[in-house]
Amino acid sequence: MLPHKVCALKMGFSRHLLLPVGCPLGRTSAPCVGAKNIRISILLAWLWVSMTGISMADSVTSEVAQLRLVNGPSNCSGRVEVFHNEQWGTVCDDNWDLMEARVVCRQLGCGTALSAPRVSHFGQGTGHIWLHEVNCTGTEAALSQCRAKPWGEHKCNHVEDASVVCADSAIPDPGSLRLVGGPGPCAGRVEVLHDHQWGTVCDDSWDLTDAGVVCRQLGCGTAVSAPGSALFGRGSDTIWLDDVNCTGTEAVLSECKAQLWGKSNCHHGEDAGVVCSDSPYPHLTEVRLVNSPSRCSGRVEVLHNQQWGTVCDDNWNITDAGVVCRQLGCGTAISAPGGGRFGSGSGRIWLDEVNCTGTEAALAECRARPWGDHNCNHGEDAGVVCSDSGIPQAAQLRLVNGSSRCAGRVEVLHDQHWGAICDGGWDLKDARVVCRQLGCGTALSAPHGAHFGQGTDRIWLAEVNCTGTEAALTECRARPWGDHNCTHREDASVECSAIPEQPTVRLMDGSSRCAGRVEVLHKQQWGTVCDDNWDLRDAGVVCRQLGCGTVSSVTRVAQFGQGSGPIWLDDVECTGTEDALSECRAKPWGTHNCGHGEDAGVVCSGSPALLALRLVNGSSRCAGRVEVLHDQQWGTVCAGGWDLHDARVVCRELSCGTALSALGQAHFGQGTDHIWLDEVNCTGKETSLFECRARPWGTHNCTHGEDAGVVCSAIPEQATIRLVNGPSRCSGRVELLHKQQWGTVCDDNWDITDAGVVCRELGCGMASSAPGTARFGRGSGPIWLDDVACRGTEAALSECRSRPWGTNNCNHGEDASVVCSDSALPEVATIRLVNGPSRCSGRVELLHKQQWGTVCDDNWDVTDAGVVCRQLGCGTASSAPGAARFGQGSGPIWLDDVECRGTEAALSECRSRPWGTNNCNHGEDAGVVCSDSNIPAQTMIRLVNSPSRCAGRVEVLHNLQWGTVCDDNWDLADARVVCRQLGCGTALSASGAARFGRGSDPIWLDDVQCTGTEAALSDCRARPWGNSNCNHGEDAGVVCSDSNIPEQTMIRLVNSPSRCAGRVEVLHNLQWGTVCDDNWDLADARVVCRQLGCGTASSAPGAARFGRGSDPIWLDDVQCTGIEDALSDCRAKPWGNNNCNHGEDAGVVCSDADISEHATIRLVNGSSHCTGRVEVFHNEQWGTVCHDNWDISDAGVVCRQLGCGTAISAPGRAQFGRGSDRIWLDDVQCTGTEDDLTECRAASWGIHNCHHGEDAGVVCSGSRDAEVAPLRLVNGPNRCAGRVEVLRDQEWGTVCHDNWGLSEANVVCRQLACGTALSAPHGAHFGQASHRMWLDDVHCTGTEAALSECRARPWGHHNCDRGEDAGVVCSGHGQLRLQLASGPNPCSGRVEVLFNDTWGTVCDAGWGLPEAGVVCKQMGCGVALSAPGMAQFGHGDTDMWLAGVSCTGKESLLAECQLTRLGSRLCGHGSEAGVVCGQAGPGLLYTMLLSLAAIAVLICGVLLYWRMRRERATRSPLGHVLLEELGAQETPPQFQGMAKPESAEEPDNEITRLMREDAVL
Repeated sequence: MLPHKVCALKMGFSRHLLLPVGCPLGRTSAPCVGAKNIRISILLAWLWVSMTGISMADSVTSEVAQLRLVNGPSNCSGRVEVFHNEQWGTVCDDNWDLMEARVVCRQLGCGTALSAPRVSHFGQGTGHIWLHEVNCTGTEAALSQCRAKPWGEHKCNHVEDASVVCADSAIPDPGSLRLVGGPGPCAGRVEVLHDHQWGTVCDDSWDLTDAGVVCRQLGCGTAVSAPGSALFGRGSDTIWLDDVNCTGTEAVLSECKAQLWGKSNCHHGEDAGVVCSDSPYPHLTEVRLVNSPSRCSGRVEVLHNQQWGTVCDDNWNITDAGVVCRQLGCGTAISAPGGGRFGSGSGRIWLDEVNCTGTEAALAECRARPWGDHNCNHGEDAGVVCSDSGIPQAAQLRLVNGSSRCAGRVEVLHDQHWGAICDGGWDLKDARVVCRQLGCGTALSAPHGAHFGQGTDRIWLAEVNCTGTEAALTECRARPWGDHNCTHREDASVECSAIPEQPTVRLMDGSSRCAGRVEVLHKQQWGTVCDDNWDLRDAGVVCRQLGCGTVSSVTRVAQFGQGSGPIWLDDVECTGTEDALSECRAKPWGTHNCGHGEDAGVVCSGSPALLALRLVNGSSRCAGRVEVLHDQQWGTVCAGGWDLHDARVVCRELSCGTALSALGQAHFGQGTDHIWLDEVNCTGKETSLFECRARPWGTHNCTHGEDAGVVCSAIPEQATIRLVNGPSRCSGRVELLHKQQWGTVCDDNWDITDAGVVCRELGCGMASSAPGTARFGRGSGPIWLDDVACRGTEAALSECRSRPWGTNNCNHGEDASVVCSDSALPEVATIRLVNGPSRCSGRVELLHKQQWGTVCDDNWDVTDAGVVCRQLGCGTASSAPGAARFGQGSGPIWLDDVECRGTEAALSECRSRPWGTNNCNHGEDAGVVCSDSNIPAQTMIRLVNSPSRCAGRVEVLHNLQWGTVCDDNWDLADARVVCRQLGCGTALSASGAARFGRGSDPIWLDDVQCTGTEAALSDCRARPWGNSNCNHGEDAGVVCSDSNIPEQTMIRLVNSPSRCAGRVEVLHNLQWGTVCDDNWDLADARVVCRQLGCGTASSAPGAARFGRGSDPIWLDDVQCTGIEDALSDCRAKPWGNNNCNHGEDAGVVCSDADISEHATIRLVNGSSHCTGRVEVFHNEQWGTVCHDNWDISDAGVVCRQLGCGTAISAPGRAQFGRGSDRIWLDDVQCTGTEDDLTECRAASWGIHNCHHGEDAGVVCSGSRDAEVAPLRLVNGPNRCAGRVEVLRDQEWGTVCHDNWGLSEANVVCRQLACGTALSAPHGAHFGQASHRMWLDDVHCTGTEAALSECRARPWGHHNCDRGEDAGVVCSGHGQLRLQLASGPNPCSGRVEVLFNDTWGTVCDAGWGLPEAGVVCKQMGCGVALSAPGMAQFGHGDTDMWLAGVSCTGKESLLAECQLTRLGSRLCGHGSEAGVVCGQAGPGLLYTMLLSLAAIAVLICGVLLYWRMRRERATRSPLGHVLLEELGAQETPPQFQGMAKPESAEEPDNEITRLMREDAVL
């Protein structure tokens, strides 16, 4: 290859953009005479690619690969194979799970995914392995759209082929049997379903024959082993079966002989397990990890000759550990510790000198000495820590080359190699995770640029993006390991405080440090938190901050006692992602309206999984010395204060029955390890010893002569009463155990006294209410008690007076219930649903002040309804109808403007107006339909007149009568809601014009407008029921993805004002694509028109008459006779086989299109045919219109001509993308009365002085964009910066700055085509408006197309004043990004510009107030007060990008000034320009003015010297270039006679040299 080609390719240019070596852009010296055709636009294109991060050389084209499942019992289960490069291949099972399986099942139309088997469950493939490390979100339409390694790149073999079992696979339902706690559905603890409750099987007599029946019933092959002794963990429910004895021929386990259901002499330490042959890990029982709190870490033990033994650590490494982790289904290996790290074993040492390749399925397959042959002792026992162990691995991370272990270059360990991290995107959030992981306190800084020296090994991670809440750096998002484009000059670093943060929150007066009253430290004093708005999200932050796991419950009203200090916080509102409670929104510190009776509390899940407990040295496992595991080491408990309460907790935790005695004085012998706990104080109700109060770990004043012991009964306590079907164990339907069977209690005479006995018996506090009438659902067993009459002093409900057991006159509709004070649902009895068909649907009514009242439907949605359904124990919300759907109430309207987050326990906890304050009438009463209402949501809507229930005419049920929906505004968003509501997958099309025939009943709905996220169509906005201006010829239809309608029936015409004209698109492989116009004629068009019900064909235009498509070209050389029923019936090339491009897309105009066959204008690249870039048809070619003089009058003519209503806006500057064909019109001047754009005055066709960056656009009222609220930025320096204003009801208004941030600002900038957001100023930064405020609490994800799509309060609702107007500063189009560095505030500092993702400084030569003024204006910082030079704000540590800046002061952007020499070396460090803007502090201004006065003479001297030196170095004046001129086709400015600056530090890089010498801005 020629040298100049190599140069161009290194820059990422394709081969036709070549640049001779030695001829950088802008040079006309002798060697470069042949390069006159080089244009500056090439460099600009490269600069744009560089700054946006797009690789021109490595572009990727998305494809939807064909897919199949092979070797399974049906076409919906089997080994996954994909078609690529004309060849089928398999998928590797690394990371393969239900998310990926879900996409496969959806793509194949096989329903939902049931399982995602690994390790070639359906046999090994023989072809290529095409995909590896597939990572789907679960929403993709095809597997090939998921993230994965490049095609064919993998490190797998066919043993790891991935498989899928879909719901439509006809694989037998396992029914009432499951395997849990194992690595997959075919290995685990055996559980059976009986009396609606799962329970375990005892391992007495359990053998391979019994296991074989289980495997057969589950469709998991044959039985490999039948382990007992709770190998897969202890169950927690009933032990249903014991002494199981199968013959082996039974079809299900329940057919085998066994003891009576529930009768056993076992505990959960004897739970039976099964490993089937179809398990991913059939050798599971041959290895185990012991002496650790997790089954996925510990000392390695293997089973040989029916005896467990250890493995010697000789040659033991991460590869061997990886085999163990894979064999156990524990992920990958994190470390392979030796030296008896997890304690010394006591049995045989079975293996030594193990040498695995890493591909073995089991450790026994690795090379090693013969079994039992070794030269080791148990001090050399090998261990393993797997990725699924939950054990943090701080050792995977280190900071090197710093002054301490808490500062330095970040390095991570991967594949046994340490490597660095690239600093792209590296910030304090990432540093915070590193410091936390290393126990180094908080992050002080996140230096870039190899601050602590360059590494020499690999660069493992790039583009790390942490939220800051992760526990380890490896949990953060990043590129794949080793994938980067960095050098070690970009190594990331961290400086930590090295002092762990002082706890600022604690839980007091609870049973452990993870439960209690919340107290926070402020001003060196502890104080409490008020329970106003206190909920699960707030509590979750506390639990995370304390390292106490997740939140178990939220307590209020000083449940843990009243505090005595200040009340520091009130109205706390956490999002749930904060690191600390102090980061949540709340009233100012100390401001509240509470008393200590409202102190908030929390009960966290704690870390019970990290606590291990055992009794040793006794006669059985249920008697002995108490020992607990802490810091990987067993230790004893001191007997100081040890009593039966403490012993009871130990016995319960070990499933050893009740406590018989609590012994001290080392009754079971003295321990030899640590004494971990002292002064243990349990109430006796705790579920774990860890929850009891005690001294800190290891703090004691005892000896081993005081070790505590316990003797348990070994018979688990038999519970005789329970509350079921409620949200917690302390609320629900009352059930009693009698004659080994659970039954209910009748509500006759049931009252709060009876309920109080139940609450006391269960340890659930006092009774809050005693609801009847099956409030928590109907039971199904016997009704044991009736006419219960308790005095209130009884210890158990069975002691109360009642009818004899089983004697009653009730049915299960009268089942009694209880809500106790500890249920966290004190309000459960104050809400009801009335006037509906069941207790779980109807009008919402609340009890307040002893009176029932309704709820207004303002802002009422499915989130609010969800709280109601949960509160009533009615499942989830199906819909949230308003407008008195269940009739009008007659009492007070208690609540209005209800806003629930969805996590509240009761509706009364949601935000709303004060009780009784509303602006509603009973015609707006809110209703709810819950999932348990027995009203299936799908029965309220149906699709008819189609061969499938998932396609057809839409009909809804209202007033007990079915009716249709009008197609006005009907689109895919509406169809999506219908498909979801019916469980029919996604929406493929949203047809109108009675595509599925005309209905005959009422037209119930019109002008339906769904966002697409609603749970039911009735939740969407629409006209009132029955109000329409339609006829049945406009009935709406839907086709969903699960309709199984043949693809050949799926065809559409797009990019036209009528559905009966446009570009032809067909659906194939779940993707729309176009048709090539080769041989396309009226016969083909006739078939399309007939298929769509659009009359006859008027014309069959080609050459992309209706715009170019962007998806596949599915059909070519179509040849119809004209009588076919569908286009797919015509002869054509095979699907996807063509020799066309999208410039040949075929179109059709049908007789029912009602448009001219010779349309001369169109709008392209917009969201609909009524918005987009203006293109006109002239000389058989489409072309654009220049935006010179383009205004709303011109746009109005376009909208009228297209039948798109009136003009909303007339955007220029290629807002809808740049065109690529001719520019036909310029200087268009319409009066507004013309019928056609060609009737307006304009320059001659094709005569213009424009480029495609000036293409004109239009947004008409008939477009979707018309529904988007118009937006503008006012009072700023340019149209891309200013106060945000939106148009609503013909009136402009402002936006409040509450929650206003860069995400919201980015949406504004995108909507206005103003680039990205630079800042989102608050506090009326651009002046206060005098008109109304439209929006408040705006919350954008950042992906919305318009601000009005973001979540916000209702229009006009706010709690702001004029001083809170929000503002935005956008980057603008083509603008240089600026920042002010090292200044005391954002509006003063050293001027820096961003180029090629690197910040650089500006030379102070020629720098003055005009230039500084433009910078201040662009930054939204007011006027310039001074323009200091000579590095007044310090030296920059980067290159100097700009020199010779010259502004008039009238420019809005620095890029509009005259700029010369990007990367010039004529200025050195010490010449950096600075700015002090009008919003800088007065003290700084005073200092700057004094400093400037002192150095004015020196600046003039520097300028004079600089100019004289430059004039000597050049033979002609240095040319200035405007940024706007760079796109022109003239020769670039020339720098003749200038010597190339030399620098020993400059890297030898061709791209850098070109940029430094010749890039011109």
